[in-house]
Amino acid sequence: MRLRLFRAAGMAEAMAQLRAALGPDAVILDSRRIPGGGVEVTAALDRDPAPPEQPAAEPPGAPEADELWLIPPRPPARPLPDPPTSPAPAPRWRRHNLPRALAARLGPAPLAEGLAAALGFAPLPDGLDRPVLLAGPPGAGKTLSCAKLATRGVLAGAAPLVVTTDNARAGAPEQLAAFTRLLGLTLAVAPEPTVLARAMARRQPGQPTWIDTAGCDPFDAAQASRLRALAQAAEAAIVVVLPAGLDPDEAGEMAAAFVALGARHLLPTRLDGARRLGGVLAAAAAGLALAEAGTGPGAADGLTPIDATWLARRLQSPFAAEPLA
Repeated sequence: MRLRLFRAAGMAEAMAQLRAALGPDAVILDSRRIPGGGVEVTAALDRDPAPPEQPAAEPPGAPEADELWLIPPRPPARPLPDPPTSPAPAPRWRRHNLPRALAARLGPAPLAEGLAAALGFAPLPDGLDRPVLLAGPPGAGKTLSCAKLATRGVLAGAAPLVVTTDNARAGAPEQLAAFTRLLGLTLAVAPEPTVLARAMARRQPGQPTWIDTAGCDPFDAAQASRLRALAQAAEAAIVVVLPAGLDPDEAGEMAAAFVALGARHLLPTRLDGARRLGGVLAAAAAGLALAEAGTGPGAADGLTPIDATWLARRLQSPFAAEPLA
């Protein structure tokens, strides 16, 4: 601690001396008047006062009056990195388990445009110029699809020719006959290519013709050969019927096998309840043009035409299946 004694003619002058010597942190310990006039102030400071500021020394190397001194500019500040951003959420269509190659082709473009560029879309053959033969694995919905197509023809004022070649499954002809009787149509049963050819001979010019077939494993040589023989006997266009919800790899390989047999169109079924359509798109990517889809359980529910816009909306729906009216 430092003690200092300050004398002055008045208190204001003594305080000025105190502040100048010890600074504002000094503590006044005592003050009194002294004989002859004036005051005496005793003050203390716990630490030594800071030395007075000295003028800044001229930097070494400062130029003389007649020298040119260049000071380089301050380097630009490095920009701060952008704050981390959360990754963009995956588009809803990725939950459908599309084949990797197809998903890559869709890319960042609008989904409908990507689907139109990556897949084929075409109207379903009307059965007028050529009979239409429905083929597919067991349980795909061929018989119900055939009934829907026949119902549509009757409602349009036509009298379609409906044929079944399925005599392998118990009760198969009776199942389709239950629909044709309600429609006022005669069902032709032609399980062999030669019999099917005779049924086609009864066909009237311009009569829409739909042919239902037994379930076919296209990887089985005998079943594939029989299906090809039936299509040739009827001179029919083959439309593949596949249910939605199949494993994409399985559906793609199966569709490619049907393409090798001459199929060109795809009629997927059960789109009203399937949660994922990767199998449908895999089948289309194998070379089958998407035409119409089964979107209801009854013959009167009909079939829904498919185009890229419809399919994009369905793939982006957050629900299992949005209304398909």
